[in-house]
Amino acid sequence: MTPADLAQLIRQTAAAVLAQHGLDASVLPAQATVERPRNPEHGDYATNLALQVAKKAGANPRELAQWLADALMAEPAIAEATVAGPGFLNIRLGAAAQGKIVEKVLQEGAAYGNNDSFAGQKVNLEFVSANPTGPIHLGGTRWAAVGDSLGRVLEASGATVTREYYFNDHGRQIDRFSNSLVAAAKGEPTPEDGYGGQYIQDIATAVLKEQPQALDGDADQVRENFRAAGVEMMFAHIKDSLHQFGVDFDVYFHENSLFESGAVDKAVAHLKDNSQLYFADGAWWLKSTDFGDDKDRVVIKSDGDAAYIAGDIAYVADKFDRGHDLAIYMLGADHHGYIARLRAAAAAMGYDPQQVEVLIGQMVNLVRDGKAVRMSKRAGTVITLDDLVDAIGIDAARYSLVRSSVDQSIDIDLGLWASQSADNPVYYVQYGHARICSILRKAAEIGVSAQGADLSLLVHEKEGDLIRTLGEFPAVVAAAASLREPHRVARYAEELAAVFHRFYDQCQVLPKADQAAEPIHAARLGLADAARQVLANALTMVGVSAPEKM
Repeated sequence: MTPADLAQLIRQTAAAVLAQHGLDASVLPAQATVERPRNPEHGDYATNLALQVAKKAGANPRELAQWLADALMAEPAIAEATVAGPGFLNIRLGAAAQGKIVEKVLQEGAAYGNNDSFAGQKVNLEFVSANPTGPIHLGGTRWAAVGDSLGRVLEASGATVTREYYFNDHGRQIDRFSNSLVAAAKGEPTPEDGYGGQYIQDIATAVLKEQPQALDGDADQVRENFRAAGVEMMFAHIKDSLHQFGVDFDVYFHENSLFESGAVDKAVAHLKDNSQLYFADGAWWLKSTDFGDDKDRVVIKSDGDAAYIAGDIAYVADKFDRGHDLAIYMLGADHHGYIARLRAAAAAMGYDPQQVEVLIGQMVNLVRDGKAVRMSKRAGTVITLDDLVDAIGIDAARYSLVRSSVDQSIDIDLGLWASQSADNPVYYVQYGHARICSILRKAAEIGVSAQGADLSLLVHEKEGDLIRTLGEFPAVVAAAASLREPHRVARYAEELAAVFHRFYDQCQVLPKADQAAEPIHAARLGLADAARQVLANALTMVGVSAPEKM
C-alpha cells in the first residue's frame, strides 16, 4: 500500500465514521495528508486529518481520531493505529501491505511513479532559447538540463509537452554578430560592441570556405552574406551541443517569422481594436499596468518600429492559438520583469494570465581547486555547455544542474563532480543502481530468483525503511510536476540510494557461500530489484543514465 493508497483509505474511512456519528462528511478535504513520522518508532505513517476537520464537523479532535483509529484497525492492511497528542493518528502497515508496494514497483516497471495529475493538459515549455550569436553559456546550460527534466516530469504526470526553442533571429544582437564575423573575415579587430572568442574566427573562416565571394559587394550585402550563413552555422552548433547533451526540441520557433507572417501587425491591430493600446508621446503603449505590470510598455516606438514586447505579445498569442493550456517560460536571472510583462501581454490579448508561468533561473559558477573558473578557450568571456561537458561529462553536468532549485545560485566544483566517490552525488546514485545490477547477476549465477517471493517476510527495520521510501516516489514525481521542481526527483534518488545502502549493509540479500537459499533471500532480492527499478526511473526523469556496471 503506497502513501497515496493509504491517504485514499483514510479519507474513505473518515467519511464513513463521520456519517456513522451523524456528522457532516463534506468537511473532509479531497485527499488526506499522509506523512512519515520523524521518529520511526511512532509508526510507518501519520495523519492530522482529525485535527484538520474535527471543529468543522462538530467533534472533539482526539475523539474523532480514536473513532478513525478503531475503524482503520478493522482493515487487513493496517497493523496498528494509535492516537497521539491532541488528535494525531500514527499508523503502522501490515507486512503484507508493505509487500504490495514492492509488488507494484515490479509490476509497473518503468511506468512506476507516473501519475495523471496533468492528464489532458497541453503544456508549451520554452527553455534555453539562447541567441544564435555564440555557444550556449552556463545559464542556458542550466535551463537545458532543468527544462528537459521538467518536461519529463510533466509527461510522467500525464501532460502532453511541447519543448520549444525561441530562435532570436530578429534584432540588434544579430547585427552585432554579423559585424563581428565580417571583421574577423577581414582580419580587423572585433567591433567595440561585437562578440569575441575563437568561435567567431572559426565561423568567419567557414563562411569564406563555403562562399569564397562573401566579402564581395557593398557593406550591406557583405553583412547579409555573413549574417545568413553565420547564424545558420551557429545555430547548427547550438543544436548539436544540445543533442549531445540529451536535449532535443519539438519546435524551433523563429522570432523573425512573427514579423514576416504579419502576426505582430495582427496582434497590434487587435489591441488597438480592443482599446488596450493608447497613443502618447508619438508612440503606442500597452495598458500593462491594468494587468499588474509595474508600468505601461511601449509596443510601437515613435519611429514606427516595433519594440521587443511586440514580438512577445504575438508569440504568447501564438502559443495559446496552437491549443496549449499552459505556457511555461524559463528565463535567466535578469528577466524578473518579464513575469508581469508576459502575463499582461496574455491578459490584454484575451487569454488567462494565470496560464502563463515564468521561471527565473539563477547563476551558475564553476570552481576548480577552490578558485572560480571564468574563461572559455573557445568562447572567450563565458563558460559554455561544451566546456562543462568536457570537464565532468554529460551525466555529471546534467545532474549537477538539476539537483538544486533554480531560484538558488550554484557553484559546481569540477574536481568533486569528476570524482568517482560517494561525495559525488551522481556517482553515488549511479553506483547504487550498478551495485544492485551486480547483485542480480550474482543471483542468476547461483540460481536465486525473486519470482513468486513471499514479500510479507520483509519485516526488518531497514527493509521497512526501503519499502516506504519506494512508496513515496509517485508523490515525489507529482509534487515535482505541480511545483515545477524537478530537483525533487534528483534529491529523492540520493535519499533512495542511501536507504538502499543501509538496507544492504544490514540485510543479507543472497545466501552465503555455504548456505542454501531461503525464502527471505528471494524476498530481499525482489526488494533490491524494486529499488533498482525506482533508481532507474528517477535517473531517467532527470536525463541521466543508469549504468549496470561501474
